[in-house]
Amino acid sequence: MCWKQKRLIWRVAGETHWSEEITRLRRENQELKAEVERLRRALEEALRSAKRQAAPFSRQQPKAHPQKPGRKAGQKYGRRCRRPLPQHIDEIVEVPLPACCPHCGGGVQERETVSQYQTEIPQPRVERIEFRIHVGQCRHCGERVQGRHPRQTSLAVGSAASQLGPRALALATYLNKGLGLSYGKTVAVLEETFGLRVSRGGLCQGLARIARKAAPTYAAMMQHLRGSPSVTPDETGWKVGGRLWWMWAFSTPQITVYCIQDGRGWEQAAGVLGADYAGFLVRDGWSVYRQFVHAYHQTCLAHLLRRCREMRMVQGSKASRFPGRVQSILEQSVHLRDRYAQEQIGARGLAAVRGRLEARMERLLQAHYRRPENRRLANHLRREQDALFSFLHCPGLDATNWRAEQAIRPMVVTRKVWGGNRTPAGARTQSILVSLLQTCRQQGRRGTQMLQQLLCSPQPTILDLAAPTR
Repeated sequence: MCWKQKRLIWRVAGETHWSEEITRLRRENQELKAEVERLRRALEEALRSAKRQAAPFSRQQPKAHPQKPGRKAGQKYGRRCRRPLPQHIDEIVEVPLPACCPHCGGGVQERETVSQYQTEIPQPRVERIEFRIHVGQCRHCGERVQGRHPRQTSLAVGSAASQLGPRALALATYLNKGLGLSYGKTVAVLEETFGLRVSRGGLCQGLARIARKAAPTYAAMMQHLRGSPSVTPDETGWKVGGRLWWMWAFSTPQITVYCIQDGRGWEQAAGVLGADYAGFLVRDGWSVYRQFVHAYHQTCLAHLLRRCREMRMVQGSKASRFPGRVQSILEQSVHLRDRYAQEQIGARGLAAVRGRLEARMERLLQAHYRRPENRRLANHLRREQDALFSFLHCPGLDATNWRAEQAIRPMVVTRKVWGGNRTPAGARTQSILVSLLQTCRQQGRRGTQMLQQLLCSPQPTILDLAAPTR
């Protein structure tokens, strides 16, 4: 082969190489342009959403053909029901016929009598009660002794002799702590509905007195929490005196304990749950919870699935393979749990499929990823690897921290309404009373009755709010 032929071959090979390189670069350039355009649209949408008015439960893209609201015709009507007839009748009102027909003025002949029922609240009124307290002296020790009626809330006389009754205080507590109304709105409801005038300061002092009465019950709830087989914790920001504190929520199927503290670290979490807690801890990825070394952990899969979906929306097609595979494994694990709960698969089948899912996750986490987002997700999953599938090893265990999220939600609404507390004493009152009311709501009890029982108790009383553990 002469030198001219060799030169021609080298030239053709070089042109082929550069042609392939140019094609590759053009393809990468097109992909980068598409990704830049997508990120630009996402940024514009984020900026617009930050400026528009807040609308609860709003959709970015409403459905083109939504279903018609209201009851459906035919078989899709749903469950047919009506308001039940009252079992007890307090008043019977006779409604006679009119003297003449309202249409033509003719005479009217009675044919039958039918009944209509109305469930109404009585006309609100304020009871003003005077307790004539008999005061004496002990013949033996000389100490002052006075009587006490079961309807009294304290023994105070003199300048503190005029007080709010237990029903009024219990209702005010439910409005303020249970429903999230501010002190001003609570005062307005009491005055508008019952004609009961009370100042915001007096109402605040009354709620603090209830919290002191409920403190032993709150301590007993905390002890029951530490012995519970499964606890779901969560936390959110809270303002105390204009400074950032934290509202902690620890929830079980029976009770919920709130605690407002000035930190979000291990010391605050262990102060409520106990450093040696040895039950199941269903929690999110906050690193503090991993310090409970005696507990069995289950990380929240809902947080991980949401993170994977967001990464797939932001990243390109190639970079989103890793979060897509993680999302697929986690969704299959939840589907496996549902199949086992529906008895579509036995214990041996559950163990076999669980092992395959764990092996797939192990292989995913052994690889090295270039994108920083994928590396951060992989590092997080490596730290949480032992807590990913605990709910498959212990059937019945929650796979998400939904219980604590539900407990936190009313506190978030309250925070939006009136911000927080002004003093640490008010924060402790808030913690005690919302714990009591939320626990009563979980167990189907009437929280106002519990509050009245505490107020009228002459001695510190511990209410039994620890329902039997399953």
